[in-house]
Amino acid sequence: MAWFKKDKSGRSADGKRFKIPEGLWLKCDSCKEVIYRKEIEKNAKVCPKCNYHFPISVDERIALILDEGSFKEWDAGLSPMDPLNFKDSARYRDRLKAAQEKTRRREAMVIGEGMINHLPVIIGVFNFSFMGGSMGSVVGEKILRAAERAAERRWPLILVSSSGGARMQEGILSLMQMAKTSAALGRLAEVKVPFFSILTDPTFGGVTASFAMLGDMIIAEPKALIGFAGPRVIEQTIKQQLPEGFQRSEFLMDHGMVDLILERKKLKQTLAKLLAFFSP
Repeated sequence: MAWFKKDKSGRSADGKRFKIPEGLWLKCDSCKEVIYRKEIEKNAKVCPKCNYHFPISVDERIALILDEGSFKEWDAGLSPMDPLNFKDSARYRDRLKAAQEKTRRREAMVIGEGMINHLPVIIGVFNFSFMGGSMGSVVGEKILRAAERAAERRWPLILVSSSGGARMQEGILSLMQMAKTSAALGRLAEVKVPFFSILTDPTFGGVTASFAMLGDMIIAEPKALIGFAGPRVIEQTIKQQLPEGFQRSEFLMDHGMVDLILERKKLKQTLAKLLAFFSP
């Protein structure tokens, strides 16, 4: 591919001028290979060279899991407040406004109902682009409402996690969501409605320490980082080097923390089988 090799003058090896359209190629964050963007998009945003799972949007995630056109969003208007008037390098309310303008959503969690192979489910998906998918009071409230409606309708609940953990700008109000969501899932378990927890890269902090690890089935994407504290924080605390692959989904499965590791393309098919198995 001589046209891909260029010198500082912007010419290919044969001396002809060329111009590569912007955004035509992507560099894999894992194997560092340069790959044709459309090839990755056709492969569900998975690197064909090393199987690295690129981050995907909430809409892409929903389209990947649910039957086409079946999703109906709930409580899209719920918006977080700034009860502590929190300010670090910027005011919390300003961070919220910027995140809302960037993502065109009110919060880091989207909930609703849909179908998987014509079987009804209730689903919640984190939006990591919204303040790192952090869990504040509105995220916790949405998960609570999703769990309560799942219990009421007796429809399976699916939560897709991608989060840095609790939202520090809401202080104890954010930490309360750990207990709140866990209690809601406890009530769901009492009425024997299945909950499937899907862990994507990354899932950390208070999300991992609460509802994300309470699934009847815990499913992770390949090589996803999953844990409470980050590896650098742990190493600095215990003054030891961590094992290779520590906190990756494969490591967690080897140690009994994850039930399945599934490639993105196989997720819907596997969920359909699980739904059929758990159906009354």
